[in-house]
Amino acid sequence: MDLHEQAAVVAAGVLGLVAVFQLALSAGAPLGLAAWGGRHRVLPTRLRVGSAAAAAVLCLAAWVVLVRVGLLGPGEASLPIRLATWVFAAMFGLNTLGNAASTSRVERRVMTPVTVLLCVCFGVAALG
Repeated sequence: MDLHEQAAVVAAGVLGLVAVFQLALSAGAPLGLAAWGGRHRVLPTRLRVGSAAAAAVLCLAAWVVLVRVGLLGPGEASLPIRLATWVFAAMFGLNTLGNAASTSRVERRVMTPVTVLLCVCFGVAALG
């Protein structure tokens, strides 16, 4: 397995974990101090819906990165997949800025490194 594939597998694994976390939040788990600015231990309905949507986007991102390096289906060289990989890399870069600026200590200390890792992995996969 080459570096690009390793980066994609790491990204997909981390995305799976974060998607499960978001689904737990959407189901009412008292983990809100680590997300959405950390203002709510249990998220209100609108943020639960946001967490469910975030889980779907994270699963899409995992699929994209695995397709990009050829580990899932054909299409790694297609323009939409290449662009989507870069879009997700940029999205996780911006997410890193938001996490780093969060008022939540948990979000800053846990989620910031997670989104840095995702940004780097998507960048490496995008270059593959």
